[in-house]
Amino acid sequence: IVTLAGMINAMKVIGQELKDQRVVINGAGAAGVAILHLLMHAGVEDVIMCDSRGVISKGRSHMNPEKDAIAEVSNFTGIVGTLADAMVDADVFIGVSQPGTLTPEMIASMKMDPIIFAMANPIPEIMPDEAKAAGARIIATGRSDFPNQVNNVLAFPGIFRGALDARATDLTRDMFIAAAHAIAECVEHPTEDLIIPSPFQPGVAGKVAEAVKAAWFKKG
Repeated sequence: IVTLAGMINAMKVIGQELKDQRVVINGAGAAGVAILHLLMHAGVEDVIMCDSRGVISKGRSHMNPEKDAIAEVSNFTGIVGTLADAMVDADVFIGVSQPGTLTPEMIASMKMDPIIFAMANPIPEIMPDEAKAAGARIIATGRSDFPNQVNNVLAFPGIFRGALDARATDLTRDMFIAAAHAIAECVEHPTEDLIIPSPFQPGVAGKVAEAVKAAWFKKG
């Protein structure tokens, strides 16, 4: 949810739309899979997911049923190979993987003004100064000592407050997308170094709660 919020504001900064982005997600665990499905539900059409063995694609060896399912809904251009192969001409990198997996050369192979979400903690996939030197325009990490911290605390209290207030019997992707938009709207004037509000910014949880509650009643 917070990653999507950052993406929404990043699009405002670069003047583009989610549907036009080629997104590479590195890390096929629970976080990566959830990000993939939410981004696609929000309008991203071109997503490539990688794991420790490279690009997840139809017919690849060393797959399991979960990764077979990922291959069915992503990588529609049929890219195969390594993370480096996936990164060529990508617009966005989202890392929920391991330190040091993204190189300056990979960023240099992306489209102009790429967006980097390097969220491995405590050491990201690439350090922000390296990413910036390689050409990245917007960089987010999971750390509080760099700009644009992707922090779960921006989402959790508000989502559950809203669900409780609505007496919701389910949590839906539409509720999550509403939460992401609410978080994004807490940044009035997004810039490269401010696409995500601070975890300490007053009022975020309340705005998320209202958005989640409204999304539930809209569903009903």
